[in-house]
Amino acid sequence: MSGVKQWIGAWVLFCSSMCACLTSLHAQEADLEKIQSALKSTKAQLLQKEQRRSAIYSELKVQEENIADTAKALNSTRIQLIQNKVVRDDLTSQKIILDQNVTKQQAVMAKHIKASYVAGNYDYAKMLFNQEDAAKFERVLTYYQFLYKQRKQTIDQFRTYISELTQIEQELFAKELELNDLLDTQQAQQLVLNTQRSKRELSIKQLEQQIQSDTAKIEQLEADELRIAEAIEQGRRESVEQQSLAGLLPYKGALLHPAKGRMRRLFGRVRQGQVRWKGILFQGEEGSEIKAIQTGRVLFSEWLRGFGLVMIIDHGKGYMSVYGYNQALLKQPGDTVRRGETVALMGQSGGQTRPYLYFEIRRKGIPVNPTAWLSQR
Repeated sequence: MSGVKQWIGAWVLFCSSMCACLTSLHAQEADLEKIQSALKSTKAQLLQKEQRRSAIYSELKVQEENIADTAKALNSTRIQLIQNKVVRDDLTSQKIILDQNVTKQQAVMAKHIKASYVAGNYDYAKMLFNQEDAAKFERVLTYYQFLYKQRKQTIDQFRTYISELTQIEQELFAKELELNDLLDTQQAQQLVLNTQRSKRELSIKQLEQQIQSDTAKIEQLEADELRIAEAIEQGRRESVEQQSLAGLLPYKGALLHPAKGRMRRLFGRVRQGQVRWKGILFQGEEGSEIKAIQTGRVLFSEWLRGFGLVMIIDHGKGYMSVYGYNQALLKQPGDTVRRGETVALMGQSGGQTRPYLYFEIRRKGIPVNPTAWLSQR
């Protein structure tokens, strides 16, 4: 009887333990479901944020490409204005010389007229038939023939000067009209550029709101670095080795500075978290010229998230130079560029708030310190 009681007691204890375990298991399952639900919700929120961020970057890309088109047109107008001034200055100089020549010719003609008046009005026919004085007649005839030739040359030259002067005055007038049109075009382009910049500033503010935490900034920088590395690698795969390109090694320490302005030696410094700078910055004037550091061929020329309008130039032997944050790109993939040739205009694309040039030098895809390769001026 006592054995039965013990067995029943053990059974009750076992059942109680099982119930407790089941209750604990249900609680753990409920906690797991809550965690999974929260994780799913967080992932959904992150996805939505990334989608919003991507949408803003897409808008920024379009805006900065529009700014690039307007900036290129504005730069072309500035060049035309300079050429117009050169032509007008040259025409003005020619006009001054012609005015002086016309004045001189007028003085010469006045002398001829006075000489004719002093010589008197001889009647050739009367002198010939009367034969008053053959020797005198011959002298006067010779003199008049000479005077006539000189007068004709003077008049012809005078007419030529007047014709040239009239033509130059017409050209000057046409250039003045062209100048006024160019100035109107420049003003309209500047207004469009200002409007586009305002829209871009709104997009940048939206981006800054999206990327607030240090973690988000680090993730963004890492993603940006991956994109430019992929662009460079793609360029390397698509490039055909140019036998005429000597690389950059023979010019180490003597390469041109790609831009005017203050150079910030940031290579290797911490940028955010574990992310370090792979290049340097040049701070200068918006719209100023960006030049190729050495002869090469353009591999990449388009907008890239995080770097804005980017150009990558292949210099041969595995060497490449990278130019980012540009306002406008003036060369296309496949174009050959010479040392010192203008390839872009300085800007603040890619979400920058000041005009900079982001510049890298890479050897077989690996960044090297540009300051060791550029001339020390």
